[in-house]
Amino acid sequence: MGEMNTADLLVQCLENEDVEYIFGVPGEENLHILEALKNSPIRFITTRHEQGAAFMADVYGRLTGKAGVCLSTLGPGATNLMTGVADANLDGAPLVAITGQVGTDRMHIESHQYLDLVAMFAPVTKWTRQIVRPSITPEVVRKAFKLAQSEKPGATHIDLPENIAAMPVDGKPLRRDSREKVYAAFRTLGTAATAISKAKNPIILAGNGTIRAEASEALTEFATSLNIPVANTFMGKGTIPYTHPLSLWTVGLQQRDHITCAFEKSDLVIAVGYDLIEYSPKKWNPTGDLPIVHIGSTPAEIDSSYIPQVEVVGDITDSLMDLLKRCDRQGKPTPYGASLRGDIRAEYECYANDDGFPVKPQKIIYDLRQVMGPDDVVISDVGAHKMWMARHYHCDSPNTCLISNGFAAMGIAIPGAIAAKLVYPERNIVAVTGDGGFMMNCQELETAMRVGTPFVTLIFNDNGYGLIEWKQINQFGESSFIKFGNPDFVKFAESMGLKGYRVEAAADLIPILKEALAQPVPTVIDCPVDYRENIRFSQKAGELACEIWE
Repeated sequence: MGEMNTADLLVQCLENEDVEYIFGVPGEENLHILEALKNSPIRFITTRHEQGAAFMADVYGRLTGKAGVCLSTLGPGATNLMTGVADANLDGAPLVAITGQVGTDRMHIESHQYLDLVAMFAPVTKWTRQIVRPSITPEVVRKAFKLAQSEKPGATHIDLPENIAAMPVDGKPLRRDSREKVYAAFRTLGTAATAISKAKNPIILAGNGTIRAEASEALTEFATSLNIPVANTFMGKGTIPYTHPLSLWTVGLQQRDHITCAFEKSDLVIAVGYDLIEYSPKKWNPTGDLPIVHIGSTPAEIDSSYIPQVEVVGDITDSLMDLLKRCDRQGKPTPYGASLRGDIRAEYECYANDDGFPVKPQKIIYDLRQVMGPDDVVISDVGAHKMWMARHYHCDSPNTCLISNGFAAMGIAIPGAIAAKLVYPERNIVAVTGDGGFMMNCQELETAMRVGTPFVTLIFNDNGYGLIEWKQINQFGESSFIKFGNPDFVKFAESMGLKGYRVEAAADLIPILKEALAQPVPTVIDCPVDYRENIRFSQKAGELACEIWE
């Protein structure tokens, strides 16, 4: 074996961090890293676009809690990575991005494809550094992973100039430090327990931090024992099983909903693992008058509508179990919120036998839920279908319906499904997307075919940017610039060696889904959707008045 260079040492450091996959596109300025990866147990997954690579790393990080890694060359390769890196950063998913760069000997002059990548990634990462000397590589890599994976997780970036990558170096990876639990202060637990015990109409708002902290079981026990209903954010699905009698399903739509009433009637919001970016507190606490107990791994973010009476900061499971011992809600009536469950459930069930065509979005999602097992994973893209997925696709367990909601980036579903299938090869995986989001990263279906990750892509097809049409009609009474044509999605799938299906009646959907999930290759289902439901929902939401309840 020849002399070790910086790229070899970088790869050793990545192995030391237990990296399984690197998603990326080869380039001239990352040649040395690719060469070093040839003899590594790390699997390099060649993608068709750097944005796809970053989304794969993003979803891998969200599902595993270990930083997903993506790699690009300099210049246009790096700018292509940015959207997925920003998504991971705002969604709290651990990710490490690595970029190639021109040599340090030509950064001071105008140079082919040169951009200051450290400056460029600064606004979309927790930390970004260039490896300026071979010997600092172990420290840079360890810090990148430690920061990406520590609460609140996010993205970090390492920039490696090509001349540094080729330089000889001695060194070895740094030992990973163990992260010890942090426990909440005794006094805050007492104050929080008193507030929870006194409240007549408390409601729990469960966010993605509960899932990251693996505190879903504790939350379910806490809510059940104290008889407090739970609403989850888009990214908090599955924190309590959707079949639980105290589960109020998902809050966070921009329009009034039954769950909005529960917040309006509440006299205490217990926010557990809630990140403000998931659903602005100005939406559920517009006057800032609602008392709040904040239970999280980190202190509360500042917001005029989110000033907690008490912050219980520490390991979430431990905090919830400790509060449970201290709270006394004996003899308290069930809070108002729980009475809404019947209305919420009835509205969901009323689409079970709807045979309208094009298919109503509620019906598509109802049928999808029937076919998917409790541990199967759905990745939602962004668009009108995301609003319906958030409202109607309910989860038994955490991380089984992934929705990009901090950055809300179109094009995440197909690359995300590849990552999900790599993490959970034995589970059914479905990418739910609109025709707009589908065409943004559909090239990664070739990647899925090549790397052997069979999953189903379910397209809500309306020949337009449906969510924007919905917003335009609500605001201006008419729509503009949102219509487009599509390729024949079945032929498109077949041209890549995939299987394609077209839904031609509402009754087709369940048999097609079952057949598609059984295929050994990725599949695409083209399902025409009736988005007249969007406006109907807005009208109904506008008429919804919370009944007076004493």
